[in-house]
Amino acid sequence: MRRVVYNWKGGVGKSTIACNLAAIATQEGKRVLLVDLDPQGNSTHYLLGRPGKEISPNGFDCFNDWLRFTSRVGGPRACIHPSPFPGLDVLPSHPELEELQAKLEMRYKMFKLRELLLSLSEYDEIFLDTPPAWNFYTRSALIASERCLIPFDCDAFSRQALYTLLQQVREISSDHNPQLEVDGIVANQFQPRARLPRQLLEEMLAEELPVLETKLSSSIKIRESHQHCKPLVFMDPQHKMTLEFRNLYHELQSN
Repeated sequence: MRRVVYNWKGGVGKSTIACNLAAIATQEGKRVLLVDLDPQGNSTHYLLGRPGKEISPNGFDCFNDWLRFTSRVGGPRACIHPSPFPGLDVLPSHPELEELQAKLEMRYKMFKLRELLLSLSEYDEIFLDTPPAWNFYTRSALIASERCLIPFDCDAFSRQALYTLLQQVREISSDHNPQLEVDGIVANQFQPRARLPRQLLEEMLAEELPVLETKLSSSIKIRESHQHCKPLVFMDPQHKMTLEFRNLYHELQSN
């Protein structure tokens, strides 16, 4: 299964959700790859313990090779690195990914990521983390994926943006990737005692938007997890948020 975590709004928890779901998948006995397409490289740092610019070869080298006729790094598999967590590998990001976009788009390389991921048959599950933008990398990720998970931070402006976002996913599905389906919308940093988040979700359900049953709480434990570069399932297996990520993973598996 190839699953992209996508929302072009920043700060909604894409990297945190992608990394923690990938970690949960390893606990279910899966071999997992996390592809970090965000030049900020938060997922890379979270899972590998250091920024992408300190890791070589990386995603920049992989994409840059697609602009040439020969590889300088030994092929795309050479750019994939094992994490400290058994069963979890990472294709790391790099800040210079930003500079490659125009060249990659001009040379029509938007389908190369799908070709690569389809060749990696050794992985049971692949998670793709995307930048907070509608750009070459997000479109490539949607074209390469089978499912799309949309984080939502329970904000009125974010809700309005959802309609455009869902339309973008439908267009990619219609024009380039008929396999692509929306997994659902997951409420992140949810505060059950606050009226506005509950009201927004009730209205979205009334509109028959694909809101998932599982909700992810707000917790300082996530920040500690980031600081220690260790997903919650490895840092605190019994924490409330760890159980929420488990529930989210199982809900996605049952869709």
